[in-house]
Amino acid sequence: MSAPLPLLADPARAGLYLVAAADFDALAQAAREAGLLARQVDLRGCRGKTALLRRIAEALDFPPTFGGNWDALADSLRDLGWLPAGGYVLTLLRDAPLRHGDRTFDVLLDVLEEAALAWAERGVPFWALVAMPDTAG
Repeated sequence: MSAPLPLLADPARAGLYLVAAADFDALAQAAREAGLLARQVDLRGCRGKTALLRRIAEALDFPPTFGGNWDALADSLRDLGWLPAGGYVLTLLRDAPLRHGDRTFDVLLDVLEEAALAWAERGVPFWALVAMPDTAG
């Protein structure tokens, strides 16, 4: 297992990680057992910022007022008031269109990392688990 299952409730260890997609189900189960909300975003075949933001918004039930831009995503991920939980585990499946070096993907990783840090400051674990490239398809 790529992420420490017993430590999912620890905000100091939470953050952005590359994980084998095969581990996602076990991680989601462990998250639920730890009292965390687990959501999965399927980004396979996703091309471009607009589609990416839409898929994340749908997976996390963003309010209709979601602005559909990077700032709105950052704000929404740091809030999640409409999804009250003891913490969050967000798993992201991906494939070749989204990889390191792609500006859209790199900005997404930055936003996810910043959200995890913001939640950690409040003592709430926020895990962004991104499928490793060789296991995402």
